[in-house]
Amino acid sequence: MPELPEVETTRRGIEPHVVGRRVASVIVRQPRLRWPIAMELTETVPGQCIEGLRRRGKYLLLDTPQGTLLVHLGMSGSLRILAEPAPAGPHDHVDLLLEGGAMLRYNDPRRFGSMLWGGLSPYCHPLLLSMGPEPLSLSFTGLYLHRLSRGRRVPVKHFLMDSRVVPGVGNIYANEALHMAGIHPLRAAGRISLPRYQRLVQAVREVLENAIAMGGTTLRDFVGGDGRPGYFRQSLHVYGRGGEPCLHCGRPLLEKRSGQRSTVYCTRCQR
Repeated sequence: MPELPEVETTRRGIEPHVVGRRVASVIVRQPRLRWPIAMELTETVPGQCIEGLRRRGKYLLLDTPQGTLLVHLGMSGSLRILAEPAPAGPHDHVDLLLEGGAMLRYNDPRRFGSMLWGGLSPYCHPLLLSMGPEPLSLSFTGLYLHRLSRGRRVPVKHFLMDSRVVPGVGNIYANEALHMAGIHPLRAAGRISLPRYQRLVQAVREVLENAIAMGGTTLRDFVGGDGRPGYFRQSLHVYGRGGEPCLHCGRPLLEKRSGQRSTVYCTRCQR
């Protein structure tokens, strides 16, 4: 599913085309996504100017004077800019027609994404209210993770993927960051020292920033806002490489299922 780098890639790709543009109309072909599409989308958004486009975790926030539209890409969704209206495909569920002829199109084959109305205080929406600090912000520190993890027996990988701890670090990037930091993904979060958490924070930042620079990771059908795939997959060190040699020491990487997700790590490099 699209993780933070893919969502940030989408934001950066479509931002120049939508900010400052007025929404002429909204077309909803399929209102049944993960949650029913809010009526405000068709009643309030038309006629409004898009004043900004932000990201919070894996959510995109389209700001208008009347409130903010929250968009989640789900498992396979995408937002793309079309220079002019085009015939809709079977999974093109929502179109935002912009003055001047451009179109912002939401496509979601699995319909597990969402478009919800966040009102004038979107950070108070239940889906965003409990989120931890952004992983690329100054508030995300090794000391923060160390303090929050004390007494926690949950595996550190699960701890890192909890949006209440830090939003947007999904399975792919958690695997990669833990390998870079030399931390065993199944070790209890409460048993990791402060210096190791400080290394983990640095690794999370580096992995996410590199992935954003490469346009995200293309697994299955993700593409950015301009329709182009991401290329970070070519730089993955562990994810999707179970049984292959570790790029650091050469030992075969071990792959296990943990929390219904693939966990790949090196038994020599990660402790």
